[in-house]
Amino acid sequence: MKKEILVTGAAGFVGRRLARALGRKGYEPRLLVRSERRFKELNPGIEGSVVEADLLDDRSLDTALEGVRFAYYLVHSMRGRAVGRSGDFAGKDRKAAENFVRAAGKQGVERILYLGGLGEYGDRLSEHLASRQEVAKILSSGKPALTELRAANIIGAGGAPFEMLRYLVERLPVMVAPRWIDTRCQPIDIHDAVGYLVGCLRESRTAGARFDIGGAEIVTYRQMIRLYAGVRGLRRVVFSVPVLTPRLASLWVALVTPVSSGLASPLIEGLKNEVVCKENRIRELIPIPLTPMVDSLRQALRETEAGSVMFPADTFTKGYPH
Repeated sequence: MKKEILVTGAAGFVGRRLARALGRKGYEPRLLVRSERRFKELNPGIEGSVVEADLLDDRSLDTALEGVRFAYYLVHSMRGRAVGRSGDFAGKDRKAAENFVRAAGKQGVERILYLGGLGEYGDRLSEHLASRQEVAKILSSGKPALTELRAANIIGAGGAPFEMLRYLVERLPVMVAPRWIDTRCQPIDIHDAVGYLVGCLRESRTAGARFDIGGAEIVTYRQMIRLYAGVRGLRRVVFSVPVLTPRLASLWVALVTPVSSGLASPLIEGLKNEVVCKENRIRELIPIPLTPMVDSLRQALRETEAGSVMFPADTFTKGYPH
């Protein structure tokens, strides 16, 4: 199994860390990227063979999946760099998933491991969360068994949720936020999320099953702001107003942080949906210790300050954060 693992989205926030974690466990994953040259320039320390492919071009997937038994699907197109140029991101996600599951079945892949999002269709999901659910449904329709992990915000240096939080709290003593800031969520530390992804590969009982994954604490987004401010020793005041639309909020976030409005918009729209684990079966099958929220924030800050994290190049519009 050492050389029979494919990681799609290997250039992304989760994919890079997963590739490193698999390498530390003795695996030699095949890393699917759109540009091998650019990936190697930005990631000189990641072990594994690199293959170029485009999920929207099904002809390029046969070579990438040849000989693969287990495939991680970590691809989400989100939106464009600006809200006004968002395009049909849900359509792209749908097409990519259809191409992938068809090619995986053709090449005899045994299992797909997918990192999706929490939330149920009946909860009037945001467009972004609904797309994540649709992708899961498509991936489960093919020949390979699907292991689906559903997460809320994943907290770690270089991830858009943490970078938005960091820049907003660092730069704004007073914040005006949407009324959804008091929606509950269950964030998970990036190291814990990767631990579950690796653990599912090694635990056969996760095949063909869906699991909610989250941290030990349920918090509101307002509480997350206060926790970060507390870690940094900052005093911050937050007001919520009913008239701040997701579009206006995303444009405001783009002015204050390096996160593009096109990426911020679906994250902000998702604030209206409560994303809390409805079951915790994964903890019995893969009993890893969960990182407290405060420790997760501290670790992300340490990694940022040490410059030990390479940031996905398409996450930010104003250069990498320092």
